[in-house]
Order: sequence, then structure tokens, then C-alpha cells
Amino acid sequence: MKTQELTLTHSEKKITALMALEKITVNDLDNLDTGERQYLGSVCTQMLQNLKDTERDDFLNKIEPIMPESNKQQIWEYNHQAITDAIARLTEQHGSMPTKNHLAEETGLSRQTISKHLKEYQTHPGHAEQIEQFKIMAPMLMAKVFQSATKGDIRAARLYLETVGATGKQQNNTVVKSQNNHIQINNTILSQENLKRLSADQLKQIEHIVAKALPEGKMIE
Repeated sequence: MKTQELTLTHSEKKITALMALEKITVNDLDNLDTGERQYLGSVCTQMLQNLKDTERDDFLNKIEPIMPESNKQQIWEYNHQAITDAIARLTEQHGSMPTKNHLAEETGLSRQTISKHLKEYQTHPGHAEQIEQFKIMAPMLMAKVFQSATKGDIRAARLYLETVGATGKQQNNTVVKSQNNHIQINNTILSQENLKRLSADQLKQIEHIVAKALPEGKMIE
């Protein structure tokens, strides 16, 4: 028991010495065993949860060389969520776009971090991943649009027909717009490729089916 206590104390001293450095490098971890590396990770996590503003920035700069890419991604996602939530909340409360100072106060992030995030977020890989998450939901959304259209929603019907390019407005030539999605209705899949194989008369039949479900006398603009 005494040996374990001495070992733990020695480990704490080694981690404290690392934390005193201006920047921790990979080479500084060479004399740490597996348990000490795990202990360092828990200490860093705890400090990040407690630090705010520029102190948080300084600490992230200190540990940046030893931080795994997955952790950097998690930090970016945390910052992005905090900033977007704060923008939505403050805009609703005050009726205007918040300043960077207000965002800093609301999120606990530094003004510099917020400025950098707003300037660079569109080029960050995490942003592209979020866009792909929205795209993957497109088929489900279009299926709901179709369901609303068949229940008499004129706007939904117009949106659906315009999306699949089946409005029937063309003269002797129905153009199907290029889309990267499909609609599944029960066991039938209505994809872009399938639509391209349909004749103008068949596309008009689809339009007729949807239009027939609309309230009598209603027209699709």
C-alpha cells in the first residue's frame, strides 16, 4: 500500500512538472508509463472543463502538440455548438445579431476563438461532415413532402413536382432536374434514374395522381 502511494505521488509530481512547461511536446511524454499518460489525459480534461476565455486558449496552445486529432475535432465541435447555440439564443432574445463580445460572455470562449471560428468554420472538415449529415436526410424529407402533397398540401405538391422536374410545363419535352436523392414509398423506390426512364405521358400521370389528391378547385401555381 505504501509503495502504491509513493508511486502515485511520484506520478503527480511528474505531471505537475509537465504542466509547468510553456508547451508540452511528444518528447516530454517519453518518461511516462501508460498509467501516467492516462492520468495526464484526465488532468487535461478536467482543466479544459474549468478554464474559460484566454486561459482556455493558453492551455490548448500548451497541449496542442500532444493532442490526438480526434480530440481536436471534439474541441472544434464543442466550440461550434456553443457558438451557434449562443447566436440563436441571443438573436431570439434581443432581435439582433450578437457581437463577438456578447458571444464570448455567453459561451465562455475567448473573443479570439470566436473570431477565428466564424472566419474559418466553412473550410474545416467538421463543417463538411455536418453538411453531409443534412444531405443524407434529404430522401426522408422528400418522402414526407410527398405524403403531405397527397393529403392536399398545395405547397408541398408544388415543391415535390418541381424537385423531381415533373411539373409538365415543358412543350413535348419534360426535363428532369439532377438530384442526388430518391424517394421510397412502401417498397417502391422513385430515384432520379428511374424518373429519366419515364416518358412525358408517364410523368404527367404522376402529376395527375398528386393533383387528384388536392382539394377540388385548387391549382398548383
